[in-house]
Amino acid sequence: RVKDLDFDAGAVTVRAGKGAKDRTTVMPKAIHQALHAHLLKVAQLHVEDRNRGGGLAPMPGALERKYPNASASLAWQFVFPSSATRAWGSSGRQVRWHLSPATLQRAFRRAVATSDIHKHATVHTLRHSFARHLLAHGTEIRTIQLLLEHRSLQTTMIYTHVL
Repeated sequence: RVKDLDFDAGAVTVRAGKGAKDRTTVMPKAIHQALHAHLLKVAQLHVEDRNRGGGLAPMPGALERKYPNASASLAWQFVFPSSATRAWGSSGRQVRWHLSPATLQRAFRRAVATSDIHKHATVHTLRHSFARHLLAHGTEIRTIQLLLEHRSLQTTMIYTHVL
């Protein structure tokens, strides 16, 4: 969600990731400009949705009751919103969900197919690449383990192809 981006700290909070845990990861300065430009488009879409009587984001758990107006704020909108709205819950209110993982995977597959990359790659491959690039640039394996939130150093070593 938009509120989970912290440009000043260079961090992204990932909500309900693996094991239903929240975690914080790095946001490289190299993407700040492009991400800001993307967020301007997200904000414009949100304004258009609000003008049509929508512009709501689905809220997790009890937060909708605790903060009844939050779903209409830009902060709660998804960074990568779906192209369509849909009815939500018993109220049937129109909300804009996030881009589906399948849509992202298809777009990634198309990008790989039109590139000079001649290896099988998925979105998850980016996680492995991130780890390998960090290692190649001298980052300590324990730091990489922390960034990837691996419990076991062995898992990190497999990711980075040290093992």
